[in-house]
Amino acid sequence: MKPRTAIDDNFSTSPQISVEDLIDIKAAGFRSVICNRPDNEDGGAHPDHNLLEAEAKKLGIEFGYLPVAPGQINEAHVAQFKMLVSELPGPILGYCRLGIRSKTLYERAR
Repeated sequence: MKPRTAIDDNFSTSPQISVEDLIDIKAAGFRSVICNRPDNEDGGAHPDHNLLEAEAKKLGIEFGYLPVAPGQINEAHVAQFKMLVSELPGPILGYCRLGIRSKTLYERAR
């Protein structure tokens, strides 16, 4: 699994994940994943969220998708993120390119 940063007992962040990482994510005890990276951010070089969501669900991991462009987090994003965190079972792993957007969203949603 990619390196992750624990923010608290319910939320950690990670850089971009792959399908292969999902097994390790499940083994680490995460029950949900939130993707904060738009699918087209790097011209499609990273896995599409639909593929990751389908594979996560096969493993029993819930999946949320809230794409946010770098440097463009607004209050609507924060409100949507807060709702996702309240609805998804924890612990939750949020990811984007480096994990910074996910961390910022979580901190602002608290």
